[in-house]
Order: sequence, then C-alpha cells, then structure tokens
Amino acid sequence: MHELAITQSVVDSVCERAEGRPVRTVRVRVGALTAVVPDSMRFCFGLVTEGTAAEGAELEIEQRPGAGRCRTCAVEFTLTDLILLCPCGSADVEITSGQELQIVSMRVG
Repeated sequence: MHELAITQSVVDSVCERAEGRPVRTVRVRVGALTAVVPDSMRFCFGLVTEGTAAEGAELEIEQRPGAGRCRTCAVEFTLTDLILLCPCGSADVEITSGQELQIVSMRVG
C-alpha cells in the first residue's frame, strides 16, 4: 500500500506550510496512472493526520484521467492503465496526462 507513504508525505508538507495553524482542507490532484487508490488515500489520511495540525481536516481528491499521444499517427487518446498502445497498434506513445500527484491547495485557520 504505497498510499500510506504518499499520504504521509502530503501531510508532512501541508503541516510544514501551515506553520502550526490548524489545517481544515487539503486538495490533491491524482492522476489515474499513478495507481493511487483514492479510498485508500482517504483512509491513510485519517491515520497519518492524528496528532498533527491536519487532524480532522477534509481531504479532497481531484482525479485526472490518463491520456497519451501516439508519435506514429499523432492521435490523442485516453489511457486507463500503463499499457501504452495506440489504437493504430503503435507502442510509440507519449503520456500527456495521468501521472500527476500534487498538492493543489490547502485551507488553514
């Protein structure tokens, strides 16, 4: 469950930025290709925030779909997993979206 380590890192960063102020909401953007399970991340968030400035905070997860572009035929298409195969059959695919894992915003006070 890599969500635990990822969520711990998010909480550490948020609490550092909060500088002791209580954190009310944390919004993260998670790409579909990161293999992060949102429900697992929410569960881990409840665990790792205990005793921190983020205890009781709400975690908002914005999921981003995976997308790719074929270098052979230039078509853009949706990726649901890391099997990088264009509908034309080419495996020469560039991932253009879905690998994001970032803290978008936080509300303190």
